Amino acid sequence: MWQKLRTPFLALTFGCILITSANALLISSQGNDVKSTFQFPNRVPLIGWQLTAYRPLPKPQVRFTELITQQSYQFTQNNLPLEIEMRYVGDGNIPLYLKQITGISPNALVIRNREGVGYYALGTHKERAFLSSCINARLNTTFTYEQFNQNSYQYQTNPQNILSWFFGRENIQDRRCLWAHLSIPLQKSSPESAYSTLEKAWFSWHEWWRPRFPKI
Repeated sequence: MWQKLRTPFLALTFGCILITSANALLISSQGNDVKSTFQFPNRVPLIGWQLTAYRPLPKPQVRFTELITQQSYQFTQNNLPLEIEMRYVGDGNIPLYLKQITGISPNALVIRNREGVGYYALGTHKERAFLSSCINARLNTTFTYEQFNQNSYQYQTNPQNILSWFFGRENIQDRRCLWAHLSIPLQKSSPESAYSTLEKAWFSWHEWWRPRFPKI
């Protein structure tokens, strides 16, 4: 019985492998075209804050192959300045990027999780408090590379998503990330007080960006 089924089974398996490879290559090619044309909007609303300026961020001095495009936004609230740096990147290894771009070590950061939002990191550097996180293409936000990979694995192994991918409705291997880095001066406030301000801004910022993640 097995001998009779062996050849059709191997043919079906081989056919699935060919379809998977072709589909992945096609989606990857299409995705690269879309990623290269995405531009951050000049104006993004943030509840409770006033936008005062926006500008492209300078090119990193270090090699940053995953960077696609970037933008900085400046806001104020009761004379408190807030800067939000947004980077559209091809992978979600935020601790590595943070170290490369800002020199901040990821080892001493406070990592928190907000239900319905996801993970984010808080810390201080050069008299500023900051919050850093990755808005994933799907599922909740992440900070560590392990969290990002777990998100990817969880999405890719969901049977419903596999069916959508098989019929060409979705790209199941989407590792893009919107890296958000918010910072405010510490001034005379404690780190915890500054963290609270950053978190409120972050939750509102994430809510605006979540449905506006760049489409492929």
